[in-house]
Amino acid sequence: MKKHMHALALSLSAAWLYPAWQFPVWAAETLDVSAHKEVQPASLQTLIALAVRNDASQAQLAAQSSALRETAVASATQMDPKLKVGVGGLPVDSFQFDDDPMTNISVGLMQQFERGDTLELQARKVRQQAEGVDWQIQARQREVANSITQLWLELGYQQYAERVLRENQRLMSEMAGFIQTNYAIGKSETQDLLQAQLQVSRLDDKLQANRQSQRKLMSQMSEWLGADWLSANASLAAGYQLDGAALDAVLKSHNGTSQFYALLAQHPMVAMTEAAISASQTQADIAGEAYKPQFAVEVMYGYRQANNMRGEPASDLLSAYLTVDLPLFTDNRQDRNRAAAHYQVGAAKSQKDLLLAQMNARVNALLADRQSQTERLERYQNSLLPQAKERTQAVERGYQNNTAQFSDVINAASDELALELELARLTADLSQTSSTLAFLLGGQALQTLAPSLTDQGK
Repeated sequence: MKKHMHALALSLSAAWLYPAWQFPVWAAETLDVSAHKEVQPASLQTLIALAVRNDASQAQLAAQSSALRETAVASATQMDPKLKVGVGGLPVDSFQFDDDPMTNISVGLMQQFERGDTLELQARKVRQQAEGVDWQIQARQREVANSITQLWLELGYQQYAERVLRENQRLMSEMAGFIQTNYAIGKSETQDLLQAQLQVSRLDDKLQANRQSQRKLMSQMSEWLGADWLSANASLAAGYQLDGAALDAVLKSHNGTSQFYALLAQHPMVAMTEAAISASQTQADIAGEAYKPQFAVEVMYGYRQANNMRGEPASDLLSAYLTVDLPLFTDNRQDRNRAAAHYQVGAAKSQKDLLLAQMNARVNALLADRQSQTERLERYQNSLLPQAKERTQAVERGYQNNTAQFSDVINAASDELALELELARLTADLSQTSSTLAFLLGGQALQTLAPSLTDQGK
């Protein structure tokens, strides 16, 4: 038995899971739990492209944009002419059309014309609103892509955690078996056996919770990937690590500054506010057109059946009218509307400034998180994990020399696995932070992560 346990202790390091920080990205994607060995690694870029293509919200926004553009055409068109038909001068004593020469049957057309360039300006405003919706579509695409990336990274971490938990479970089962053997020969106490069995049961519960988290993440991804995708992908090999070289290059160009307005100005959300400013300015121009008069033209033809006073057939009548409204009293209408429109322009500009300030603050907050996560990651790589490995090796040597218990070997191995899991959590958190930064700052960082978004205009 002693030799058997000695061989087991020596095999612990050989069966070890490699540290996450020693893995290249492809290794983090392809390494999978033993229960899912046949699952092929998923391409994050492929999932992003599929999610963006299947997003129902974008179809809604695209329909809204098309509706606005159709409205723009309608807004630039003059009002339809009005047909006017009636009878004038009909005597009430006889109700005859030929008794009185003033009686006539009238048919007329009236056309009203908008003030100045109001129609053209209204069409321009609606087109600008449609451009804002188009930018909203691009902002939605970034939001969907980032959501898929966050879920994919979390799923990759949960899969790695499952592998660590299974390895921990194997170690605890070995220790429980060892204590069971010693208990049978009277060398272990009952509480030791019960404690070991409890640890194994707790790991079973953690594994069940882990599987539940993975199923939940897959279900959340199906919001954009579809129920058919979820049915066809009961298992998905994901990764928890992203290549941050492109993002580092973007940040390096702004080294030493906390202002990223030049990059953020290219974000679709900021472009949306620009479109809102333009629409507000156009509305102010429309308010200015209200000072110009509005015209209406009316032409009428009157048919008469009676004779005139000389007994001759009365001549038909032709009437033409020009109607002009006079904006003379503008204090409470035109002046107020124009002032309100200019206030709206100022509000739209302030909204843009606020949005840029909020986004810049978020970038700096994410950079602070990223810096802290990077420093902690380095501490794990350079200090904590090497120390844990040295401790495991020392305990193994002590076990070989009969100066340490087998339970000490198991505990040391379990502690090292726990540190591996904490390192993987840090790696996933760092990747999630980098993903959010990439979708905020755009540029090459976004191109590397989601080329399907930046290639759409090509």
